Amino acid sequence: MSPQLCLETLILGTLWIDTLSLTQKVMIGTALLGGMAGVVGSFAVLRGRSLVGDMLAHAALPGVCLAFLILGSRNLLELSLGALISGLLAIGIVAMLVRWTRTKQDAAIGIVLSTFFGLGVVLLSVIQKPHIGGNKAGLDSYLFGEPANMLSSDLVFLAAVATVVLLVVAVFFKEFKLACFDADFAQSQGWPTLLLDMAMMSALAVVTIVGLPIVGVVLMAAMIILPASTARCWTNRLHIMLLLAAGFGVAAGVLGTRLGRGLPAGATIVLTAAAFFVVSLLFAPQRGLLAKVIAELQLRKRIASEHLLRALYELNEPSLPQRVPVPIQQIQESRHWRSLPKLLAAEVESGLIERTGGNVLLTSLGMRRAVELTRAHRLWEMYLMQHAGIAADHVDRDADDVEHLLPAALLLELEQQLAATGRLPETITEVPDSPHELGGGPGASP
Repeated sequence: MSPQLCLETLILGTLWIDTLSLTQKVMIGTALLGGMAGVVGSFAVLRGRSLVGDMLAHAALPGVCLAFLILGSRNLLELSLGALISGLLAIGIVAMLVRWTRTKQDAAIGIVLSTFFGLGVVLLSVIQKPHIGGNKAGLDSYLFGEPANMLSSDLVFLAAVATVVLLVVAVFFKEFKLACFDADFAQSQGWPTLLLDMAMMSALAVVTIVGLPIVGVVLMAAMIILPASTARCWTNRLHIMLLLAAGFGVAAGVLGTRLGRGLPAGATIVLTAAAFFVVSLLFAPQRGLLAKVIAELQLRKRIASEHLLRALYELNEPSLPQRVPVPIQQIQESRHWRSLPKLLAAEVESGLIERTGGNVLLTSLGMRRAVELTRAHRLWEMYLMQHAGIAADHVDRDADDVEHLLPAALLLELEQQLAATGRLPETITEVPDSPHELGGGPGASP
């Protein structure tokens, strides 16, 4: 694109912005901020740098005040430059404290954050005196945000910043990805990890600073953290996480602006983002609390089923290969069952057992499954006794703790190791003898 075409596009965009109402400008501005905050915040969250955004937001306040005192203007670009200088100075001080003193990073961030914010509040109090006119200039909006003060030039500036930030992320996506997940490997391959880290932190600083007039110092950290944390609940893929974080950020900006009429817009935007996070935390398909509860209940049900089938096999073992009915009372005495009738009904429905009166009989399918489970359990017992030195009268519980959670591939590797030591039965389908006395032993309680 030629420079002349770029200039014409910019002029047309500015003219179009002038035709928008204040509400439309605010919604576009908050959407731009939410989108780029979500993208940049994703890298900060993944790298454990979430609080750096909070520090930058608080450390930027004295820079804003000094820029106004020196330039006497509320131009967003000029104030943002002052905030950027102040934020970079804060980052440098934190780095020096961590490197040259015994101060930990979290303590250094807290020290710099509180010191710079205290200085900013003092300068803001000085500026707001009548003869200086800072209150009329609207600098107090930097504390809690006031998107209604947005001018057309501010919206153009936000759009330009968002374009540059997203282009940087798109161009260096592969490098940022590696630096986030395996910085040591990137450094060993000769990648400029320090420059990449500085680029990510610089993008974070820019987004934080331009967002101050919209949501304010106190709430800007939430706009960095919440959309990214919300997106993290839904995916394990970085590029999808970036898209989701941008979407959640845009939605929070637009909905928060619309719902916050008559209320502090910055606060309603953050509360909307927090609502997205709470919903995702509860209902996300993999990482949501509801999904975890369902998965845990399913695991408990599977473990109870496996315990029942193994107990039935062990009670049938003296009569094998013939399958014999087992009295329910005998099953009850073999383990500390909590809900045996309900469990028996579920296994009958699955076709693994048959129930006649007060007796239970394994079906052919149930016996096959019971053989697999018992064999795996006893292989683990043999392995733990041989390699972990666990006594035979204690190994049953230890095998129970691992056998339900490990993949089949690991069981195959276990078989190979036991075969190499001569401990594996010659026939692959043969169930090893139990190394301890059966019946009434400890076990998980369904």
